[in-house]
Amino acid sequence: MSLLLNSLFASVALGHLMVDTFNSSRPVLLTYLGLSETEIALISTIYIWASALSQPFFGWVSDRIGPRWLASGGVLWMTVFYSLALFLPGDEGLICLIVAALGSAAFHPVGAVQATLQGRDHLKGREATAASLFFTSGQVGHFIGPIVTGLILAKLQAPGLFIFSAVAIPIGFTLAVQLSANKPHPYPAQKSKNSPRLQATSWAILALIVVATLQSWAQSNIVNLMPKYFKDMGLTAAVYGNMAGLFMGGSALGNFIGGYLGDRNNKKFVVSTALLLASIPIFIMSKIGWSDWLYLLIPLSGMFTGAVFSIIVVLAQRLLPGGMALASGLALGFIFSSGALGMLLTGPMAETQGFPSVLVLSSGLVLVGAMFALMLPKEQLPINR
Repeated sequence: MSLLLNSLFASVALGHLMVDTFNSSRPVLLTYLGLSETEIALISTIYIWASALSQPFFGWVSDRIGPRWLASGGVLWMTVFYSLALFLPGDEGLICLIVAALGSAAFHPVGAVQATLQGRDHLKGREATAASLFFTSGQVGHFIGPIVTGLILAKLQAPGLFIFSAVAIPIGFTLAVQLSANKPHPYPAQKSKNSPRLQATSWAILALIVVATLQSWAQSNIVNLMPKYFKDMGLTAAVYGNMAGLFMGGSALGNFIGGYLGDRNNKKFVVSTALLLASIPIFIMSKIGWSDWLYLLIPLSGMFTGAVFSIIVVLAQRLLPGGMALASGLALGFIFSSGALGMLLTGPMAETQGFPSVLVLSSGLVLVGAMFALMLPKEQLPINR
């Protein structure tokens, strides 16, 4: 695929992989430090909200000054404060970890727009495919992040995680070079003729909000609380890191497949079918405890919940007002923050009723999301696909 050979897209995708490697190491690190389910949920909520609520602002800035310094600076900012979080003890380290989230906030809307624009130019308007490749790179980071974090913590303890920082620094500077043209992002009025047109109603926009919320909440429950569940079973950091990685690995695969199918079929049916299928492995997981079947069920649940992500972002880019980075920031910020808000309920729920109860709830969330997905916007596809 020619897009993968594009140096700009490859640099942005690699930056996304690194940013989300940092992000995905957080639940495993917090679990390793001995925090409770409620504490993990609270810190994760603050972390995610710090990133999510500032994404629209960074998107707005990028639409005006260009992507260069927000993309490269986001990676480098995250590197510095993640390193400080490892170096400083106690609350000071946790504060630095939360501040690192602003680097993720600066990077995500810029990267999403760059991926979409490259899809328009190099994939004949297949924006969902391009976006899915970009988000798949991030979810590969989510896949390897927990696994590598667990292995490092088991062998080298927390100081070993400085390896991530050493890898991230050259990536940040490479982004600055690749985005040296620093062109401001286009507005929706400048859409390519290859872009499908949407027939949006207030109900369709409401459906998009509900689907994004429920998908994000279900994924956040599993990503952030599952490691603690396995640790309480007596499993090591390497094992619960691997299980978290399997979920995000499945999500990465699903994200790519969902984007591919979304460009060739009605997006709302792709989203609805994926969320309906996601409810099955999540519900089974709630009933079986520890089992070898988890090595199949966990990646399946990740694959089906992850299949809708890039489609939601592309739909939001076409529906929301303002420049593309602002629209991406609004969409990503809402998706991440809504899932984090839900964890304020499910964190204490996991502590008092057990994580299997959270899985039952998550299964119900994606089922409801599947129904609302049928009200997503209709689109008129271009004739030449």
